[in-house]
Parts: sequence; structure tokens; C-alpha cells
Amino acid sequence: MKTALLLLAGLLVTQLPTRAAALRVTAQAGEFDRRGSLVSFTVPPAARGWTRLETESGGAWPFQVDAERKGWFVLDELKAGATKTFRLKSGAPAAEAVTVKQDGAVVRLAVNGKPVAAYQTTPSAPPPGVAAHYAHGAYLHPVHTPAGRLVTGDYPPDHKHQRGIFFAWTHTEFEGRTPDFWNMGKGNDAKVTAATEFVKLERSWKGAVHGGFVSQHRFVDRLAPTPKAMLDERWQVTVFAAPASGGKAWLFDFVSTQECASASPVKLPKYYYGGLGVRGQAAWDPVDAVKFLTSNGDDRKKGDASKANWVHMGGQVDGAPAGLAVLIHPDNFRAPQPLRLNPKNPQLCVAPSQEGDWEITPGKPYVSRYRFVIGDGPADKAELDRLWNDYAKAPTVTVAME
Repeated sequence: MKTALLLLAGLLVTQLPTRAAALRVTAQAGEFDRRGSLVSFTVPPAARGWTRLETESGGAWPFQVDAERKGWFVLDELKAGATKTFRLKSGAPAAEAVTVKQDGAVVRLAVNGKPVAAYQTTPSAPPPGVAAHYAHGAYLHPVHTPAGRLVTGDYPPDHKHQRGIFFAWTHTEFEGRTPDFWNMGKGNDAKVTAATEFVKLERSWKGAVHGGFVSQHRFVDRLAPTPKAMLDERWQVTVFAAPASGGKAWLFDFVSTQECASASPVKLPKYYYGGLGVRGQAAWDPVDAVKFLTSNGDDRKKGDASKANWVHMGGQVDGAPAGLAVLIHPDNFRAPQPLRLNPKNPQLCVAPSQEGDWEITPGKPYVSRYRFVIGDGPADKAELDRLWNDYAKAPTVTVAME
């Protein structure tokens, strides 16, 4: 009797389902040729904790899972309509490629030891001769190409309030007042009517595929009897270890989420600039030292006040061409979004208010998504079109347990 029970128990154990040995991950190129393309998928519960991604030949492939349980990797090359299969297993994670380090008031992001961007949290110190009220924080600068060329500027003599990569509204209406978050007291009276304040660094991370940070800002109306919060903003900046443009460019994603800080809406009347802003480096300050190109093939003059999927700004830096492009996500409000291309200075703005009055209302977050391409070399329309397709219409992934 005892022997029979043991045999029965053994039979039951052999019939119990076992945990799958791997997750089959199949990337599908879709309608476009892919090269150095970012791929993501939701990791199913049964595969959580697995960190080794393998090619079909068994070689390890850089892979990372983010805080939202999405798995990320870079698809090296895949023709339109084709698929490529990987397997996710238990194992040691890939070596870190993207690092994020806090250095006082600055958060520095790098790929394989090379600087990509720095995030200024609290206000930086204005250079000598610049009034103290121009001190600003909550922006990205300096930003460098893979060859180490600087592509952003800060405290330029012509517009001391402009800084690297930032987000500011110009013409606003809030509880009957009109705070200006862009100009920072540029007028003759030097009156500062509003401020974008750094609140806190929520978190940061590093990894084999990407690293970045999440931070909080507050848009404060200084025209109120006592300064009053108008908007709460959350930035998520993610730098990728992706060999864009044959290793000649860095990629990073920028997401701004803005919510009303009170029960009052924020009205944004029609205006020609305000929103995501970028100031180019000082070598481009002469009017003929910088060039612009949009996804429509337009230059600076024709591209101003046009709508586009992307815009590039660049020029010579240390004897070689370099620049940056802003890719605009198709889910953004009023996408493809209107552009302001400054006719005199190396400055651009993605400006949704150009198309008319609108507002941010309580309980409805306003989300803006952009991907930056920071590259060595001149603007390449075909390559930027390809990178925009990767961003807007990314490769898809199917998964199945094995």
C-alpha cells in the first residue's frame, strides 16, 4: 500500500505544470526598415525577474526592464515586413551602459562614460554682468554630441532668459492675471511675473539600455497677491544606449506632464511662441551661422509658423558640423505641432498656441512627448524621417512562454 501511494504521488508531480524555461520575444519591423531601433514590450508576470535576453544563436543581448515592467532592447537591423526572435531567460543582467549621477544641483547623464546631457535642478548662477533675476533652473544644459560637441547655450547676451532645453508658456491667463513664464523680466521694468521652480528629484535610474530621471516642477504666478502655484509639472527624461545614425547621434526622450495646481484652469491664448524651447550654442549666434530644417524640407524662413513632425537646428562646432533635432510625437496636442524658428537667433520653440486659444483644465493632464536626436554631422532629412518613423511607429513585439 505504501509503495502504491508513493507511485501515485510521483505520477501527480510529473503531471504538474512546470514554469516555462523562456519567453519567446518576436520583434516585427512593420512597414519600415529598422536600424538601431528602440523596442519595448510589457513583461508578463511569469517572466518577471528574468533579465537575460538571447539571440536565436544563444548570444546575450542588452536588455532592461523599467519601473513600469516594460522590457527594452535595441533592434540592430531588420527589413520591412521581417521578424526577429529573441528569448528572455533567467540570468545575469547586461552591463550598465547609461549612467546617471548627481553632482550638487546638477544631474549628469552619460552613455559609456561620454556625457550626453546635464539637468540643472535649482537655479544656476548667472554669468558676470547678468542680472540676478535671470537665474533659472529646471532645464537641460549642457547637451553634447557623441564626439563631445556642445549644441546648447545658456544665458545668451541677446535673450538672457533662454536656456538649453526648457518648457515655458509665454502668454497665459490665470484667475484674471497674465503671468509670463518665458521672458523672466526681459522688459524695461525688469518685472518678473512668473517662475518655473524645481520642486524635487523624484527618482533616477541607470541600466544597459537606458537611464534617466523623473523630476517635479511648479509654475508659480508671481502677479498674485502672494505667489500662487498655477501648474504642477513632471519631467521624465530617458537617455538611450542606442547606436543612432551609425553611432553619430544620441537619442533621449523627453516627457512633460502638466496639471492644474488649483481648481482654476490655465488659459493659453493664441500666441506665436511658448511651450518646448531650445537654445542653440553660442557659436551659432550670428544669424548666418545656424541652419534649420523641418520634416517638410523647409528652412528657417519657410519653416517658421509651419507645422512639422520634426525640426533640426545645427551649425559648425569646433570646426565640424553638429546639431540637434526635436521629433514630435503624433499623439501630442495639435500634432504635427506648430513651430517658431527665431529669425535672428539659434532658438526654436514647439508652440501649440499658434493655432488658437486653448486651456489646461483641472483633472485633465497635459502631456507633451518629444524625442531628441543629438548628432554629429549636418542635417540628414532621410535619416531624420527614419528616426521619426521609429519613434512614432515603433516596431511591435509579440511574446509567448516556452
